[in-house]
Amino acid sequence: MGDLFDIGQSARISELVSLIKKYQASYYNGEAEISDFEFDKLWDELKLLDPQNPVLQKVGADSGNFAKVRHIMPMGSQEKAADPQQFLAWTKNHSYSEYLVEYKLDGASLELQFEHGILKAAVTRGDGTVGDDITLNAKKMHGVPAALCSLDGKILDYTGGVRGEVIMTHSVHDSLYADKANCRNAANGLMKRKDGLGSENLKLITYDAWASDGNQPFKDEEEKIVWLKNCGFNVVPLKICRSADEVIEYRASVMEERKNLEYDIDGLVVKERTINHADASRARPDRQIAFKFSLEEAVSVLRNVEWSESGATYTPVAVFDEVQLNGTTVQRASLSNPETMRRLGVKIGSKIVVVKRGEIIPKIESVVPAEKGQVFSEIQIPEKCSCCGSKLTDEGTRLFCPNKNCEKRILHQLLKWVSVIDIRDLGETLIKSLFNSSRVRSISDLYTLTVEELTPYFLNEESRQKEKESLGAQKVYDSIQSHRKAKLAAFIAGFDIEDMGETMVQKLVDSGFNTLEKMLEAKTEDFAKVYGFAEISARNFFEGLEENKDELVFLSKNYIQVEEGRASGVFAGKSFCFTGELVTMKRLDAESLVKKNGGTCKSSVTKDLSYLVTNDAASGSSKNVKAAKLGIPVITEEQFLALLK
Repeated sequence: MGDLFDIGQSARISELVSLIKKYQASYYNGEAEISDFEFDKLWDELKLLDPQNPVLQKVGADSGNFAKVRHIMPMGSQEKAADPQQFLAWTKNHSYSEYLVEYKLDGASLELQFEHGILKAAVTRGDGTVGDDITLNAKKMHGVPAALCSLDGKILDYTGGVRGEVIMTHSVHDSLYADKANCRNAANGLMKRKDGLGSENLKLITYDAWASDGNQPFKDEEEKIVWLKNCGFNVVPLKICRSADEVIEYRASVMEERKNLEYDIDGLVVKERTINHADASRARPDRQIAFKFSLEEAVSVLRNVEWSESGATYTPVAVFDEVQLNGTTVQRASLSNPETMRRLGVKIGSKIVVVKRGEIIPKIESVVPAEKGQVFSEIQIPEKCSCCGSKLTDEGTRLFCPNKNCEKRILHQLLKWVSVIDIRDLGETLIKSLFNSSRVRSISDLYTLTVEELTPYFLNEESRQKEKESLGAQKVYDSIQSHRKAKLAAFIAGFDIEDMGETMVQKLVDSGFNTLEKMLEAKTEDFAKVYGFAEISARNFFEGLEENKDELVFLSKNYIQVEEGRASGVFAGKSFCFTGELVTMKRLDAESLVKKNGGTCKSSVTKDLSYLVTNDAASGSSKNVKAAKLGIPVITEEQFLALLK
């Protein structure tokens, strides 16, 4: 199976290298075929699969339409952080007393080369070392001086390079080049025209400089920006942050402001105050990072908080102004629990950062610092159960109804049991009807139902008077009676204990709590010692067992044969996650096969997953990427079925 995994990974690496080379070529010739976001996904996937791949060390190449000139300042590619978590991971090894933060301009890089203050060449990025000489075109651009002058008008004796980004403003794009996909593509195309037409509609914004002769005219990164500005260049805004968290807050505020900027930016560049030329000269500098924006993030305004009721638990759901996330329109996102709301400091009217990464549902990641005079209102947290009227318990990480006899809780438990034990013919509508008629008020009640009692739910009175038999009633009865066996993990998971799915309970079984008796005798501190169980989850599980103890014991003695001990079968000790479309069966059937053969199923890729099953291993989905990163075997449906044999 390892060979199959290696072959699939090798094929994907080759495919990624080919795509990256293709899209780099189109980008550097002003005809980008895909967005930066889509390109970054390909780049990041290759970086996960093959971190030392040579293509990751290359920048690209310009066309052969211009003379070639070597750079004074190497133009390598920056390390990237796509979200706050990745940025914080970078800062663990790059802890600065100050972080100097600049806009990451979404344009085309250009180096101006000066000799004793006179412009001699303007060179595109090229392959990072050598680029195209477009001096004649550059001289037409706004912000490109023919000579460097001091504030009193004297030509400066400066020999070296000045680096910036050629951009097209939104107003120019809208009025003259609306047929082009975006400002960057339009700018990239114009700056490389042989006839130079249109270069006068472009603008250079600078952010870097290095003297190749003599002393540097500045001492640090802040002074460098001041020097560039005093020389008459357009410069990027500079923000000095005192901590990594302040950088993250600044990024959130810029995400909100960038829609009002005259040009495009796609992130921030974060660096230290000290100028580190040796690091900047590397193909991929280590001492600075591009903290990018993402199509998976957006800033909106919180308008309301609704409370989703699932069983005993009340979960806050944020309702905000519509935003586009990864190609979809989003207006709602989870706030998880009251503690999360308090930690975020979120209020009605707050500007919030909404994220939707991979296949995860949208959530609120952070709150943009309030502006002066901004008006807010507090979020109202429910105090009473909407069903039974009991006072809700607010434990911070969970807001719930403590009344175990609450009808809403009982019904939710019934639905959970039927789902976990997989009694498919017993549908939700029928369960609710049986519950509302008071015939079924516990899990045990399900196993006392007769065909005669079920018949009225399938046949009207006239049909019953004619003594017609109900095939539907018989089918439901048979389905219930055929589910009188359950593995210990499924048996307990069916009782709807907070955050205790079958996989979590199986961890306890595997760690030695392999009988119902051992489970019921254990204490919170015993569960907390098991890998994957923190203090809160251990306490919730213990309290859930205590609350359901009588029903657990009664059901196991009278109706359900609980299969205790470690799982048995060909999949014992193994876990599977299915993604994408299956051909020979439905996903529920595949998951049922896993469970019947002693395995467990997961809804996401985690480091302890045994196999990811997909018929499209080269899709580049987030699950495939994560499996590759964690070294988890990816197998096809056919290979999955072969394992059963």
